[in-house]
Amino acid sequence: MSNPVFEGAAVAIVTPFFEDGGINFDELGKMIEFEIENKIDSIVICGSTGEAATMNDEEHIAAIKYAVDKVAGRVPVIAGTGSNDTNYCVNLSKKAEELGADALLLVTPYYNKCTQEGLYQHYKKVATAVKCPIILYNVPSRTNVNISPALLKRLAEFDNIVGIKECNFSQVPDIYSLCGDRFAVYSGEDALAVPMVSLGGKGVISVVANILPEITSKMMHDALDGNYEAARSAQIDLVPLINALFCEVNPIPVKEAMNILGWNAGPCRLPLCDMSEAGHQRMVDTLTQYDVSAMDKYVK
Repeated sequence: MSNPVFEGAAVAIVTPFFEDGGINFDELGKMIEFEIENKIDSIVICGSTGEAATMNDEEHIAAIKYAVDKVAGRVPVIAGTGSNDTNYCVNLSKKAEELGADALLLVTPYYNKCTQEGLYQHYKKVATAVKCPIILYNVPSRTNVNISPALLKRLAEFDNIVGIKECNFSQVPDIYSLCGDRFAVYSGEDALAVPMVSLGGKGVISVVANILPEITSKMMHDALDGNYEAARSAQIDLVPLINALFCEVNPIPVKEAMNILGWNAGPCRLPLCDMSEAGHQRMVDTLTQYDVSAMDKYVK
């Protein structure tokens, strides 16, 4: 098996924006410190939760550099550098590697709706251009493209493709059947994090960890250590919050939640808009069910 970039819980960290749209790096720094202090296992910067699709090149590179410098080796930093333009993806991946990212997260090309052969050629070009470990990101609900287990087996020839963030849970048994333990498989769905470990997964790349990093990390390590009763209990306890965080398109609800809790997460960038009034009230009501006091030193 390839060495996993992390085991446990990585946070798909939000990108805080000022009202005028610029990145609030001071607040991002506080969020990173909060995550590390509360035992998160890895930071994913510039993922879909971080609204990377709305960032220009300078912002994207600046956010990756800031995260790498701020984390300073305490946990792995995974940089989202995926694109539906292969050459652009290669160049951005090279830059992230130069900046010191510990790994890359590469979403499948979106909108182009490429074939499995096109996916193979896309990932081959990136994997041969960098030495950095690569985690593929399979999220068909957003991209309309699926990395099939057969394609994943084919991609095993590239040593630096070490894992996959998998949102197509139903094909996970087929991945293990065809690929064995060649790849570290991470849940891309908070609601299925513990079940993923039961099939052999190594953890979760989590949205809920923006709010409850220590609980999320402990849940995953309990599962990895075989303490399934504790992990199952934690997974079930998180259901109301997870459901609220995905009652509208991610990351609208999680940024709303963080703003409610006192963070200066700011707005989402268009075309993502403000949360509905009903969604806001649901989030307010849901957050009262959880102990979020760990963030007090950062928001008060």
